[in-house]
Amino acid sequence: MSAWDPALRVVHIFCGMVALFVAPCAMLTVKGGLAHRRWGKIYFWMMAVVAATAFVLAIYRPILFLALVAVFSFYFAFRGYRSVLRKGGPAGKVDWIAAAVTLLGSLGLIALGIHPLRGAFMPAPIVSIAFGLLGAFTAANDMRAFVHQPTERNAWWYSHMGGMLGSYVATLSAFSAVNFQFLPPAVRWLWPSVIGIPAIFIWVGYYRRKFNRTKSQPAVASA
Repeated sequence: MSAWDPALRVVHIFCGMVALFVAPCAMLTVKGGLAHRRWGKIYFWMMAVVAATAFVLAIYRPILFLALVAVFSFYFAFRGYRSVLRKGGPAGKVDWIAAAVTLLGSLGLIALGIHPLRGAFMPAPIVSIAFGLLGAFTAANDMRAFVHQPTERNAWWYSHMGGMLGSYVATLSAFSAVNFQFLPPAVRWLWPSVIGIPAIFIWVGYYRRKFNRTKSQPAVASA
């Protein structure tokens, strides 16, 4: 074990715990408000450190599954953060690169689930396949949106919500995988996604209906 390995693990765990508890602060504050933006930025940068340290640790050991999961999970926070910066504007090179890397990494997760490497860490093939399918679909859908930009005015808002909330689901998955050892491997990795993904669609749908109602309300004539 290298001398820097324990220190990197401490940084990884610390930033992961900060992200775990900071995210609800951003969720519960007024969307677009100062507090929401501040908590959101803290969460994003904590997740950036978590992903970077996880990737380095996974490559050093090496554990290919965890390295690919680090790429997959950070992409959701990245796309959520970039959606706010772009606000429907054209995708930049960094967006294309991130989506392409995530697509390739997600296809790698699917391949690992179908043909696990002998002696390599794998919680359960279904976990690798499920994460791979989710990551590949998300990255491919984003790349399609880069070419054919959505006409819906608030599409960037929904992308932001879906990305950040999806990232938090990934954070809960990692926390569960490490701490809920009493559960079967597949269950402790996947239960946050089983609950969280439908919840994201419900929450995004709520805002879509809310915005549509506001848009359809008749204008009030001034006195």
